[in-house]
Amino acid sequence: MSDRLQGSSFPREFLFGAATAAYQIEGACDEDGRGRSIWDTFSHTPGNTLNGDTGDVATDHYHRLDEDLDLMAELGLQSYRFSIAWPRIQPTGTGAVNGAGLAFYDRLVDGLVRRGILPIATLYHWDLPQALEDRGGWTNRETSFAFAEYARIVGAAFGDRVDTWTTLNEPWCSAFLGYHSGSHAPGATDPVAALTAAHHLNLAHGLAVQALRDEIGDGAKVSATINMSYLIGDEEAVRHIDGIGTRIFLQPMIEGVYPKDVIADTMHLTDWAFVAPGDLKLINQPIDLLGVNYYFPLKVRTMDPSEPDVHNPGYPGTERIAFVEQPGPRTAMGWNIDPDGFEQLLVDLGQRYPQLPLMITENGAAFTDEIIDGVVDDQRRIGYLRDHLTAVRRAVDRGVDVRGYQVWSLLDNFEWALGYSKRFGIVHIDYETQARTPKASARWYAELIRSRQLPG
Repeated sequence: MSDRLQGSSFPREFLFGAATAAYQIEGACDEDGRGRSIWDTFSHTPGNTLNGDTGDVATDHYHRLDEDLDLMAELGLQSYRFSIAWPRIQPTGTGAVNGAGLAFYDRLVDGLVRRGILPIATLYHWDLPQALEDRGGWTNRETSFAFAEYARIVGAAFGDRVDTWTTLNEPWCSAFLGYHSGSHAPGATDPVAALTAAHHLNLAHGLAVQALRDEIGDGAKVSATINMSYLIGDEEAVRHIDGIGTRIFLQPMIEGVYPKDVIADTMHLTDWAFVAPGDLKLINQPIDLLGVNYYFPLKVRTMDPSEPDVHNPGYPGTERIAFVEQPGPRTAMGWNIDPDGFEQLLVDLGQRYPQLPLMITENGAAFTDEIIDGVVDDQRRIGYLRDHLTAVRRAVDRGVDVRGYQVWSLLDNFEWALGYSKRFGIVHIDYETQARTPKASARWYAELIRSRQLPG
């Protein structure tokens, strides 16, 4: 960046925005031709979500689009990261395009542009069309090619107005929570399926980048978003978890190779025959930004020979690695709060990929929020945001090219398997009335955007 951060100031070109995801906010799951997604199926299966909650209504964003766009403008957002629901565009994941679905996102993108807010579109935030899952989902190689065709459709429709395209959001969650731990849709618990899915998500990313550039031209700004934790522990344990949690995506996407140690660590599970000749060349497409989602650190250790193997849901092949509980403070999710780790993570990334600008695509916290006399005074969230934005500022002072920050989340919403029990939003949602109430953190964030200074 040409303008270094000085003190608590942010430069003019640094983008402040907010992020959401389609299934978590849109609702209208059975309207205007939308097809069924794996999260519709998963959330409607008894026992999968807290209180049996579903995204059927969520925050009713589909019907309250203009109200929410006006709210974004009121807060002064410079950018808005949203996801497009694949089953709203192609109800079965392939074939005919649903015009009503395209029309909704056309109104969204136009509404952002009219309000001077840059659209950042995520193609995949976990809502795979159920019809594709019925044919194997991300364990089926053909899903990657279907995704590229979907990318081509939306690129052609919105490429003249969308500022930045993100192919995948947190493929680790899609592959390993969806197919290994079973805690996310589609709810499978097969380590080989999870590793296969990880590869096909990587392949889908590369094919989608190609499709977007074919449709929009070389000027298309394309990225992928990876969730990362700052890792603490002995060298072997950190290497192991970093490999299966992060490098399994970063290295094929950016370097065109799978980490040799990850293949070795998982060879007792699979021979990796799902990687076809030429796949890595397809995956390794030039990208313009790397999206970083950060929430918490992880502490790990290599187990003593006398200790029995463990099962780490979401981390296939880590039977000899233990996760170590850390002292607080914590968010309502039970996640440790560590802004210093965030800074170091960004510095490490900047040193590894100095040519690749970063965008903070998600960072935020769930706390127990209450409306008292019409006010949500969420001081703990303000403290969390202040500390993590200070970490971003310090990382830039240390030479890391960070282009912006998208707070998670604009709205309280459906928090996946935890239903409506956790509130991440800077805007409070009354789920009975759908009333929107900006929290104190929203006003704090608006002042930051206005002044470019970290307020107290």
